[in-house]
Amino acid sequence: QAQLVESGGGLVQAGGSLGLSCTASGRTNSRYSMGWFRQAPGKEREFVAGMRWSGAAYYADSMKGRFTICRDNAKDTVSQQMNSLEPMDTAVYYCAAPSRPCNGLSSSPHGYDSWGRGAQVTVSS
Repeated sequence: QAQLVESGGGLVQAGGSLGLSCTASGRTNSRYSMGWFRQAPGKEREFVAGMRWSGAAYYADSMKGRFTICRDNAKDTVSQQMNSLEPMDTAVYYCAAPSRPCNGLSSSPHGYDSWGRGAQVTVSS
């Protein structure tokens, strides 16, 4: 399985912006769909955004227009720019990937086998 490492995140005031990046290693190609999830204390892990290896992007409804996902296949990296952040966006954000190359994209955590350790995003009011 690939190893995924997130970077970025941090603390920002409401209305501000943060970026996240996820770098994969240990796999022979980048033809994997990638997903971003988040988990707030006491809540289930939820889908944030995802991108097929072909480049098509998908977002959870509450992130549309505020979050942008992109990827660099040459570097096997997927990034996420988060704008207009709100306190409700406070959570640990995780990068995820399936175990085999595929262009399918799941919004369920069960569709992914490799997970990063997470990056904290805190939005103050």
